[in-house]
Amino acid sequence: MSKSDWGDWLPRAVAAADPDGVAVWYLGCNGFVLKGSEGTTVFVDPYVGLGDPPRTIRMIPVPFDPEDVDRADAVLATHEHTDHVHGPSQAPILANTGARLHAPADSLAVAREDEDWPANYDVDDDQFDEVAVGDTFELGEFTVHVEAAHDPDATQPVCYVFEHDAGTFFHGGDTKPSDEFARIGREYDIDLGVLAFGTVGNVPDKETREPKRTRWYNDENQVIEAASDLQLDRLLPSHWDMWKGLTGDPTVLHKHANSFEHPERLDIVEIGDRVDL
Repeated sequence: MSKSDWGDWLPRAVAAADPDGVAVWYLGCNGFVLKGSEGTTVFVDPYVGLGDPPRTIRMIPVPFDPEDVDRADAVLATHEHTDHVHGPSQAPILANTGARLHAPADSLAVAREDEDWPANYDVDDDQFDEVAVGDTFELGEFTVHVEAAHDPDATQPVCYVFEHDAGTFFHGGDTKPSDEFARIGREYDIDLGVLAFGTVGNVPDKETREPKRTRWYNDENQVIEAASDLQLDRLLPSHWDMWKGLTGDPTVLHKHANSFEHPERLDIVEIGDRVDL
């Protein structure tokens, strides 16, 4: 397991924070922590692994050790890929805090069967909660809605909409534009939305290790299309910092967004940064 480059300052910063509404920290890749004014703390897709060099090479620091997280109410996964469901990144959080993993069935299969968290970590099977599109559940002060995602590379992707008295947060996982987004944009008043962004690049093939043209995330036009359909007030691009060959420059999105009503604003953040609803 990789060790944090930053020690324990980020988990300590989250634990010490007392937001007026909802504070959101970017963990790099597609990981986020949400903390509400009443203290409810939720991790979404936290990942501190190093990838699979030379195929996938991590380009950013490891911002925390999961063992240093001593307060969490839930961990949510958007789909079954390694950088979204990962025992060394997430099981220690469940073991230390008693939090539950909320995820689609195929994601839970990774935790239960492929990685066998109950056998390899101090995690009980009743800490797994299966979610599906159309579900709504309560996490402390948050109401969480499970919505459809369009990620052709995943078997069972979902998006999450977090409603709070302070505002509404959307996490799209690795979704591309979807026919569902116009409806979601009408149904929820989304203050801040996260969408994965990156370039199209050459990544070694999983089997042959030969370079292969790869698109895993939204390009500039796709991410603004999705943000526009979702009617996001603020767009926070994610994932652009992570993998060698697929990194991007999110500042270019200002030009692409200029002629659209939504997003109204771009929140360009780096790993470890905090924004607020």
